[in-house]
Amino acid sequence: MTTPTTLAPSLTRPNLAAALWPAQESAALRAARAVLLAVAGSLFIAVCAQIKVPMVPVPMTMQTFGVLLVGMAFGFRLGLATLILYLAEGMAGLPVFTNPGASPAYFLGPTGGYLVGFAVAAALAGWLGDRGWDRSVWTATVAMTLGTACIFALGVAWLATLIGFDKAIAAGLMPFLIGAAVKILLAALLLPVAWKLVSRFRG
Repeated sequence: MTTPTTLAPSLTRPNLAAALWPAQESAALRAARAVLLAVAGSLFIAVCAQIKVPMVPVPMTMQTFGVLLVGMAFGFRLGLATLILYLAEGMAGLPVFTNPGASPAYFLGPTGGYLVGFAVAAALAGWLGDRGWDRSVWTATVAMTLGTACIFALGVAWLATLIGFDKAIAAGLMPFLIGAAVKILLAALLLPVAWKLVSRFRG
C-alpha cells in the first residue's frame, strides 16, 4: 500500500557537491566522501580567511564568502558539519582564522559571536541550497544575505556584551557592510554559473 510519505514530493534537490560527487550506496564510501569534503571545505574557508582585499573603510577578508559558499554548495548537514570541523580546528589552535592566536579562549573574545554565526549561516545557506536556492542569482542573493545577517546578528550581540550595543554597531557592523555586499554578490553570481557548467558537463 502506498503511504502518504511516498506520495509527497521531496522538497530537497541535489546540492552542488552531490551533483559533482554523488554519494555511493556503500556506507563506508559515503562516510569517506563526507570526511574528505568536510576537510576540503574547512581548508578552503581557512585559505579564504587569509585573503585580504584593500577596501574602505576596512580591508575585506574572504572568510564569510568561503563560509556561505561551502554551506550552500554542501547542503545543510555536510555544510554544518564542515563549519563545526573548521571551528574545532581553530579551537585546537590551528591557524585557520583571519586573526592569529586561535584557542578555546579565542571564542570568548570579540569575534566569538561571529564564529558561532558562521555555523548558523552555513546551516541556513545549506538548507536553502538543498531547496534549489543556489540555482538562481536572485534566490542565491537572498540566501547569502540571510546567512550574512545571521553572522552579523550573533557577532554584534556578543560584542555588545563586551563593549556595549552602540559601540558594537559602530565597530562590528557598519565598517563591514560594503565588503559583505561585495561577497554576497560574488557568491550569488558564482553558484548559478557553477550549476550551468555542471548541467552542460552532465548533459
